[in-house]
This record gives sequence, C-alpha cells and structure tokens, in this order.
Amino acid sequence: MLVTKKAPEFTTQAVMPDNSIQEVSLSDYKDKKVVLFFYPLDFTFVCPTELLAFDKRLNEFESRGVQVLGCSVDSRWSHLAWKNTDVNNGGIGNVQYPLLQDLDKSIARNYDVLVGATDAYVETDNAAENTTVGGGVALRGSFLIDEKGVVRHAVLNDLPLGRNIDEMLRMVDALAYHQKHGEVCPAGWKDGDSAMKESPEGVADYLSGNADKL
Repeated sequence: MLVTKKAPEFTTQAVMPDNSIQEVSLSDYKDKKVVLFFYPLDFTFVCPTELLAFDKRLNEFESRGVQVLGCSVDSRWSHLAWKNTDVNNGGIGNVQYPLLQDLDKSIARNYDVLVGATDAYVETDNAAENTTVGGGVALRGSFLIDEKGVVRHAVLNDLPLGRNIDEMLRMVDALAYHQKHGEVCPAGWKDGDSAMKESPEGVADYLSGNADKL
C-alpha cells in the first residue's frame, strides 16, 4: 500500500505529446501534482477508452497544475504505433500526455499493480530486498502524487473494469482544497461544496446541515 508513502522513483523512455522519444523520470515533475495511471496493454479493449477519456479531460488536469502520465509494459515503439492508429480503427490518436514504457515491468512492480507476480526475497552482492518475480501485465492502477512526491490517493481496478476519470479530477480538487484550507472533504465532496473542520464540533456542524444529502 503506497498511500501516505513516497511514490517510487523511475526513469524510462516515453513517447511524448509531439511523438518524440525522451527519457522521463518522476522527479522531472517535482513540485507539481502527478496522476500516474497504469493500463494492461496497447491495442487492447477497455484501455483505449480510458486513455481517450484522460486525453479529453487533459485541459482540466493541466488547469489544476497536474501532469498526467500513462504507463504499460509495452515498448515505446508499441505506444507510438498505437498513437499513429486512428481512433476509428481501435487506436488512441495523438493523445497529448507522455506514455511510459515499462518493458522490464519494474515500474508496475514497484507500484504493486503487476498481476500474476509472485512474492520473492532477492539477495545480491550489495543488497537484499523483498520483491516479486514474474507477472504479466499491469492492473488498472491510478495514483495521485502530491508536490512532495507523496501518494495521496490510489485506486486499483481489475482488468475488465474501466475507471472513472472524473473521479480522479474530484480527488485532485479535494486534495487541493485540503491543502489550501486545512479542512477535510466528506463523502461525495465536489468543488464548491461545504467541507468539514477536523474536530468533533466540525463533524457535528457538517452533519447537521448535510446528512440528508449524503
């Protein structure tokens, strides 16, 4: 479980919005929020709907100062070929956020989204660690990482279940509100709604006016 912990660092090759291939690290985006999402494979089925949904809402993420990054265990060349495939033919078109390659599955492994992986204890000459081996593809994991590199929200879907991108935008808004005002955001909170002071009096005050709306 990564929530409240530092997001694992990575450096990998990525297909950029202009279709160039560049090296990308999580630390490239320090001091801003990052939404990192994993999907199983290019040229599959639920996946293009999610990537297109992120792209259609990209301006909303960017207006909130959020960098979106997509990642799968495919190569950068597979990502590029998928971007060069028309949407009407099952492609994703020219989505405007970086797509990260994870050929060795290390990013998916470190974010604990690799399906089929087996727990393992690995020793080398210089270190020993608990890790995993094997594994096929990444589950549909989404991570909201704050300006300090800490994971503040994570959701993990099984392969057949597409995620709700608007819910991630709601989480971005809730985190930003909490960071600015110090109040906590109750169930179903949306930008513009009342929030709650983190105290017994605060919860009583909130529920007295909002319990019937929950």
